[in-house]
Amino acid sequence: MRSELFGTLPDGTPVHRWTLERDGVRVRVLTYGGIVQSAEVPDRSGRTAQVALGFEGLDGYLAHPGPYFGALVGRYANRIAGGAFALDGRTYRLARNNGPNGLHGGERGFDKHVWHAEPEGAHGVRLSRVSPDGEEGYPGRLAVSVTYSLEPADAPGGTGALRIAYEATTDAPTVVNLTNHTYWNLAGAGTGSALGHEVRIAAARLTPVDGTGIPTGAYEEVGGTRFDFRVARAVGAGIDHNYVLDKGVTAGPVEVARLCDPGSGRVLSVATTEPGLQLYTADHFAGDLPFAPGGGIALETQRFPDSPNQSGFPSAVLRVGEVFSSESVYAFSAR
Repeated sequence: MRSELFGTLPDGTPVHRWTLERDGVRVRVLTYGGIVQSAEVPDRSGRTAQVALGFEGLDGYLAHPGPYFGALVGRYANRIAGGAFALDGRTYRLARNNGPNGLHGGERGFDKHVWHAEPEGAHGVRLSRVSPDGEEGYPGRLAVSVTYSLEPADAPGGTGALRIAYEATTDAPTVVNLTNHTYWNLAGAGTGSALGHEVRIAAARLTPVDGTGIPTGAYEEVGGTRFDFRVARAVGAGIDHNYVLDKGVTAGPVEVARLCDPGSGRVLSVATTEPGLQLYTADHFAGDLPFAPGGGIALETQRFPDSPNQSGFPSAVLRVGEVFSSESVYAFSAR
């Protein structure tokens, strides 16, 4: 494991890159935005490729913040209707940075801050920061830590796994939903479309959305629709939906999804403690981005979008004296 200077923000703040290596997997993490800049893993023939969409330099991330390439997202990942929510009888106003709604923590969410970094064991890095009371409209002083670590392979054909462990405490009631926004292309980042990768998701339902991407509050069966991935099949365009994982909230990570590139044989399995998984096919990639629409697939573990405004969804409220704790594991293998 090593750390190196990656670049400098316009205000002079240095950004460092941490390189984690274990069992044939190399992952690079930036202190800016907690970004997973790259993940290098072998295929069935042992050939290594970079499978996480990102940029070679800091300028790329500063020029293209909207796709949230590889970023650590918070305080609240995904959308909040109308950029507002009520908690304990008080309404909190947030930035409306996604049409009429709030998205991924606001105009300057966790993805746009430089985090303090320190080594965590031989194969990990712990990022931390304090989000002050009122930051982006959210209540409470939130102390957050996110640990990225490489774990050994635990299955035949496996090479290793990236574990992301989130923790947070607050000094006032607030809402929290943290995730990682890496786009995966198991054929290799920048090699073309990831549409056609095979996907399996252990979810019989999803949360349907309105025209602005906000859940209606209903639960909808996926059976007989193009959203049904209970049996692995090729993924197509036009998906940006939260899946209601069959397992619900769990104390430890449980495997909920698999992504496979038939050509290379690379497989990514996703395990999480969270009750939701956002499958997003990156249809918005356009302009001067070096990736075409569908160039990567995001598998974001999460509480449900707009949970603070939806009483029928799993709670995202964090109170004084409680600890927000969440873990997701992205395990690599080849077949």
